Amino acid sequence: MNELWLVRHGATEWSKAGRHTSTTDLALLPEGEEVARSLRPRLEDADVALVLSSPRVRARRTAELAGFADAEVDDDLVEWDYGDYEGVTTREIRQRVPGWTVWNSPVPGGDTAESISLRLDRVVARTQVVDGSTLVFGHGHALRALAARWLRQPVTFGQHLRLDTATVSVLGWEHESPVVLHWNS
Repeated sequence: MNELWLVRHGATEWSKAGRHTSTTDLALLPEGEEVARSLRPRLEDADVALVLSSPRVRARRTAELAGFADAEVDDDLVEWDYGDYEGVTTREIRQRVPGWTVWNSPVPGGDTAESISLRLDRVVARTQVVDGSTLVFGHGHALRALAARWLRQPVTFGQHLRLDTATVSVLGWEHESPVVLHWNS
């Protein structure tokens, strides 16, 4: 059965500062580029039939530096749209909305868990018909939500899956059940 390999982009100025970044198209920091290059040996043995990337430059550049410059851009892989919270940290949001999380609180002007689920379900469906594994370059919240949908869980399950920058995670199967094979490594 096929596997789904997930790679979160390397560090940007905003990811390092904990600022929510979806539509703002930031470049990788020099250390983000260096770590992205270090992914190449870890990924070159991956037997992938399809390589996808978010259209954001930070994801595409990570793919390129990791040895997958020909990754196909898929708009369904964009990060959760943070709307009015773009560029704002969770701590700053919680000063106005105590206990806020992207997983279970409204995001004014942004995505809902339902809208994220619909587009990531399309990605999961696409990977299921590939004859082989799929490698995806994307973003923290969206990849966590994608893992939740692979596991047939609601998007909000992603809150239990921490995902650092420039990490590799692998989803697969045990018999007929979708499983996490490796996470955040």
